[in-house]
Amino acid sequence: MFCGLCESGISADEKIKYMKNGNVHRYVYYSCSKSKDRNCKCGYIEEKELIKQFQSLVETIDLNEIEVKERIKDEIQRFSKMQKFFLGIKEKMKIPDIDVRGYATYVLRDGSDIEKRELLNCLKNKLLLKEKQIFIESI
Repeated sequence: MFCGLCESGISADEKIKYMKNGNVHRYVYYSCSKSKDRNCKCGYIEEKELIKQFQSLVETIDLNEIEVKERIKDEIQRFSKMQKFFLGIKEKMKIPDIDVRGYATYVLRDGSDIEKRELLNCLKNKLLLKEKQIFIESI
């Protein structure tokens, strides 16, 4: 992802807030790294809002479907092995037709940070952040 104003990369900044009642809140903000323009006015976006915008763009983003499907198949095989080990299930899981867009939505909503990064590595589009909005630019 790049800044829509100066083309610098976008970087993440994690903030931890310790509450008086003992709770801990974690916030991640994304903003322009300002490597190409020290005075860039891009602003920042909170990770939760960024993910919401990605979820709404999932239908229009060009994904490397082959790579995503391979990741899903690997995950199903890993799960199948775990079932065999823990539950003694001998049947091999049938790999269904894979809905790549559904998987992308699932990862963005419920996936780990690593899974989200891996999914974003499968994008064929250039993503721009400008005025707290994500825009897609075809490569």
